[in-house]
Amino acid sequence: MKKSALYFASLCVAATIGAVSFWLSAKNFPEFQDASFVKNSGQVLSETRQAIAPQAPHPVSYPALFAEDFNGSNLEIGEVLARTETYTRYYITYASGDLTISGIMNVPKGDGPFPALVLNHGHIDTDVYTNGRGLRREQDFFARNGFVVLHTDYRNHAQSSKDNRDRLAVRFSYAEDAINAVYALRRSGLSVIDTQRIGMLGHSMGGGVTLGSLVTIPDLIDAAVLYAPVSGDMRKSFERWMDADQDSVAEIASEYGLPEAAPEFWANISAETFYGRIRAPVHIYHGTTDDSVPLEWSKDTLEKLRQAGVAAELTVYPAAPHEFTNDWPAFMNSALDFFKQNLKS
Repeated sequence: MKKSALYFASLCVAATIGAVSFWLSAKNFPEFQDASFVKNSGQVLSETRQAIAPQAPHPVSYPALFAEDFNGSNLEIGEVLARTETYTRYYITYASGDLTISGIMNVPKGDGPFPALVLNHGHIDTDVYTNGRGLRREQDFFARNGFVVLHTDYRNHAQSSKDNRDRLAVRFSYAEDAINAVYALRRSGLSVIDTQRIGMLGHSMGGGVTLGSLVTIPDLIDAAVLYAPVSGDMRKSFERWMDADQDSVAEIASEYGLPEAAPEFWANISAETFYGRIRAPVHIYHGTTDDSVPLEWSKDTLEKLRQAGVAAELTVYPAAPHEFTNDWPAFMNSALDFFKQNLKS
């Protein structure tokens, strides 16, 4: 039986060698110098190589971000914007890829080192956005309670560098700016910052930015708060906001394909596809009368995070709108306790 198998294998090898030799020598004989034969044979070999070689991920995708070497650094402390009895507010910039991102940083008074938080704001039209404009109450609250607070402006906002790509590519890259903000803090060399205790908070669109940061670098931060966040499924955001803008729809359809036509692309720009990578605990807060982002999105996020093994909680405030108003103090105190519990030396 073994001899038969060996004999058969030898025949196969010989036949293969013969076929290759025949093809290589065919051009030495006039009767086999047919151009289409040589062209088709070359095409088969080329297609075989392409099928074997792994395809690079789309540059606008989480798999592409996973392979990126983040260069967040050059945290520059600029002019003093305000002084309070408990902290000083500075204009700052830092490096994110080839861009320079602006923002603000609130630094508590005292020797430190203090734990740090990166705050990711929600959608504000870039035509009206000004430096540090989002999450002003939250910036103040956490700084008064002993946290260094870095609020990133994102690319194309305030004094940040411009990214001239399409709307979807730019918005997807906000997570890159948030991640580089964390690295800029860690590489700053500032003794006032406890680089071993860094958390992140994101509101609305900034909640999506935070989820994107969490799945990209699993050990990036120690804890995350999602404040009335958008869904981790990018298709939902597209259907709710971008689908009404016909210019954006046409541009996205041409560049990437719409969700129903390019399901793999949209799965790869949706953080929820990669929730299993998250290591930090997550606390979600949402109101029942939120007209901007449906509460059901946060319930769905909670379920999928837990299914992926993430330590996640959801606090719901009855009758609370998108920015909570009357429930805001309770939210802040709860978020403060959450960060204190999870940002330990």
